[in-house]
Amino acid sequence: MDMRFSKSNDVLGTVNRGNPTESSLCTLCRADCQGKCETWLASLVGRKLLYPRDFGIVTAGANNTTHVGVSYNSLRIQGYAYGAQGLPESLSNSPDDCIFPNVDISTEFGNEVKTKARVPIMTGALGSTPIAARYWEPIAVGGALVGVPIVVGENVVGIDKEAEFKNGRVVKAPELDRRIETYLRYYDGYGGIFVQMNVEDTRNGVAEYVIEKYGDKCIIELKWGQGAKNIGGEIQVTSLDYAIFLKKRGYLVDPDPELPQVQAAFRSGAIRSFARHSRLGNTNLSRWDLVQEAFMNHIEYLRKLGYKKISLKTGSYGMEDLAMAIKFASDAGLDLLTIDGSGGGTGMSPWNMMQSWGVPSLLLHAKAYEYASILAARGKRVVDLSFAGGFALEDSIFKGLALGAPYVKIICMGRALMIPSFLGSNIEGVIKPERKAAVWGNWDNLPKTVSDIGTSPEQIFACYFEVEKKVGKEEMKNIPFGAIAFWTLADKLSCGLQQLMAGARKFSLKAISRSDLVAANRETAQETGITFICDANDEIAKKILNS
Repeated sequence: MDMRFSKSNDVLGTVNRGNPTESSLCTLCRADCQGKCETWLASLVGRKLLYPRDFGIVTAGANNTTHVGVSYNSLRIQGYAYGAQGLPESLSNSPDDCIFPNVDISTEFGNEVKTKARVPIMTGALGSTPIAARYWEPIAVGGALVGVPIVVGENVVGIDKEAEFKNGRVVKAPELDRRIETYLRYYDGYGGIFVQMNVEDTRNGVAEYVIEKYGDKCIIELKWGQGAKNIGGEIQVTSLDYAIFLKKRGYLVDPDPELPQVQAAFRSGAIRSFARHSRLGNTNLSRWDLVQEAFMNHIEYLRKLGYKKISLKTGSYGMEDLAMAIKFASDAGLDLLTIDGSGGGTGMSPWNMMQSWGVPSLLLHAKAYEYASILAARGKRVVDLSFAGGFALEDSIFKGLALGAPYVKIICMGRALMIPSFLGSNIEGVIKPERKAAVWGNWDNLPKTVSDIGTSPEQIFACYFEVEKKVGKEEMKNIPFGAIAFWTLADKLSCGLQQLMAGARKFSLKAISRSDLVAANRETAQETGITFICDANDEIAKKILNS
């Protein structure tokens, strides 16, 4: 088996509270967790976690040497002993310039109007779940400060009790406004804010509301699905009155809160919660060409509304649906297509559904590259891609970018980028007890995993003063600790990615290619088209020997 992610990593001094997944995160990631997986600890100490602990009295060796099965962990990153590609004109290929801090990891995506990002990562969709609403501020502020895109997920308007409708269309959306405006407050031209729409959002007139109020400041995103489930989004509701409200708002609520027997069961305690579901899209269409026609008509409508940036998010459906997403998004001139593989993370997907449905990320992403290449070979423009589904560490970011090169411009990270907001909010609630309720802090005291690092934000967060330099000492008072943790994690990921790219002799993202990866077993090579590790450059090796 692949030994890379066990529950504890003695080299880094990290421990997973629960069972680690392929991404290194626990299967169940808790907002109140006291640590300390790699992503959790990196949100405090930053790039220090790139290296083994206790330097000076240790040596360390890798345990990720046996690769069985097809996954991103069975891809390895190729290094080279000479050369340098992707250097800007201002730098030479001398050893003085070819250093990892000079690696340019900025990216951009888009058709006619480009969206720039300082780091090639973006958040997954943070929608109607309570955890997304509670921790939105640190995620949004952190994302804006770092300069990466963030996505407002589906159903935010539909579940908002304060939202107001006129003639079936939203005219007031306080929660959606809060989310957009929180991000835009610190937006400086890098990054961007997506607003995602599903069936209910389309019916509620979310696109019309956003364009009328915010103009071209937002990217509108259509949603076909995600990697975590093959039905619409769900949330859990513990209030009978709220469940009834959601049903009257037009949602499917299970069990039906208006049935007398269900209400009796709720009052007796036998039923303690309800599940609110979204509807499936395209159910009235029976062929792919009909889907294409409807899709193109919808895009045309959004263009007429005034949208200059439009994206699509699709899930881990089969090959027909993958081809549809790539072809339709390319033909429609969309700005980004996010392809989310199984089993992505979420807070409410049926567990066995998440375990059993869909195409795993590596296989789905390998086919996405193949299909994109077919379009490119025909002389067609290929929509810029984002890969999602199990990305958390800098090496997986590199692998996703390389596997899909040159079409993949950015990596979508869901659960990983939520962890610093949880952690920072818990710390803020202890250090500023008057803020505990406001930031949804879960701790009464700093656990030893944190206090061993420090007891003030200046001591705890390795990048505290970098954030202060960006916003100023006075504004620093308004920055959530979770946003500082977000910056700190992004700094670790950025540095780690720069180091991997420098070792591959690639000094800009545009220089990354599939040849920078090798497959650690032949099954992975067969399924991905990535060369088996001992076959890569074997011919030139023999030419050297025979020269």
